[in-house]
Amino acid sequence: MSISKTRQKLIDVARELFATKGIEATTMNDIATQSGRGRRTLYTYFRNKEEIYGAVVESELEYISREMDKVVQAKIAPEKKIVQVVYKHLSLIADIVRRNGNINAEFFRDINKVERTRRKFDLEEIFAIRSILKQGVEEGKFQVDHVNLTADIIHFAIKGMEVPYIFDKVGTGISVEDSIPLAERIICRALGVKEA
Repeated sequence: MSISKTRQKLIDVARELFATKGIEATTMNDIATQSGRGRRTLYTYFRNKEEIYGAVVESELEYISREMDKVVQAKIAPEKKIVQVVYKHLSLIADIVRRNGNINAEFFRDINKVERTRRKFDLEEIFAIRSILKQGVEEGKFQVDHVNLTADIIHFAIKGMEVPYIFDKVGTGISVEDSIPLAERIICRALGVKEA
């Protein structure tokens, strides 16, 4: 098995154990045993449990980034694309939280650790939002005075909606499908898109 496949296997096993047993209850020996690798192999890739935990979180964020890139690269109008970015971000975060159980319950207790871990992801997302806004401005669809500031506001608004979205507190009483055209109108108004 190649180095990258072995490392990824260890990350995947650690993710499963963290999700089922919790981070504190999972030992490095558990990860080595469950992966079918020895402790020596595990310690070749990771110095300690915190390091492998960081790799698990980074792996999840890289997955989100790849999925977000697909939206950014889609051949659709920028006003549709920006709405898709919002909903894709929220749905991916919610899926990861549901899939990982204990990981996220324990992880979210240390907000500084959360912010440090997701810094690269946040910067990538802001850059992606900027590119969509620039596309909209260049096509004459968005009336945005300051692309960078607008991208920051959109990013932090999405980020602020994560926990309420995960707990189904956004748009109580309305389905996601029914909320999309409403959210699109709000976002388009904010970006100065003229209604057709």
